[in-house]
Amino acid sequence: MKRLEEIQEWLYENRFGLFFFTQIAILFGSLVFPETLFEERLMPMLFLLNIAAGILLISQKKRLMWIFIILFIGAAIVFGNSMVDRIQTDSFQFVRMGIYFIFYSVVTLEIIRQVWQAKYVNKNVILGLMSGYISLGLIAFFLFLSIELASPGSFEGMLMTGSSFATRMDSLLYYSYITLLTIGYGEIIPVTQVAQKAAILTGLAGQFYLVIITAIVVGKFIGQTKKK
Repeated sequence: MKRLEEIQEWLYENRFGLFFFTQIAILFGSLVFPETLFEERLMPMLFLLNIAAGILLISQKKRLMWIFIILFIGAAIVFGNSMVDRIQTDSFQFVRMGIYFIFYSVVTLEIIRQVWQAKYVNKNVILGLMSGYISLGLIAFFLFLSIELASPGSFEGMLMTGSSFATRMDSLLYYSYITLLTIGYGEIIPVTQVAQKAAILTGLAGQFYLVIITAIVVGKFIGQTKKK
């Protein structure tokens, strides 16, 4: 029992790191593994691991934790059905997008709250700060993908023309972070009003995060360095 409590304590202390590294695996795993294997098998499992890591983030809030556990089970069931039956219908896609969108929206707010209230800035807080920013990009990705599923052709450009659904997903993931970072190369263009407003919202969220949340953490770090 004591050993189990020690493991639980270690997991909670390293919750930001576990969440961050599963995010990195989701974003850059295709650089290591074959694309088809990663997209069809590894990425869904990595998302499940990421949801499990997210449960650690809110384990101090019992009600919220149970909501995440239900989401985790729902995502696992949907993934299992698609693995067995190879069903990739719009209904399954919308269920998956809904689960992931809710998850990253809630967990990002929780990360921001914990980082904001941290009295001492250490490596875990820094990892939390980075994982919160990455989560914003994933929220934007699921938002953009839901828009594209609901209204095909909402995004146009050379990366979206004549490509498969999996390729469009990769392109929208790329577009999400390019928009969040306010780089905007122009390979993908939002052409509907909903898509355009979602792009504006993503850019604003990224700037607000950097200007407010990151600035607060940097200020705390400078303050504690001066005290030392």
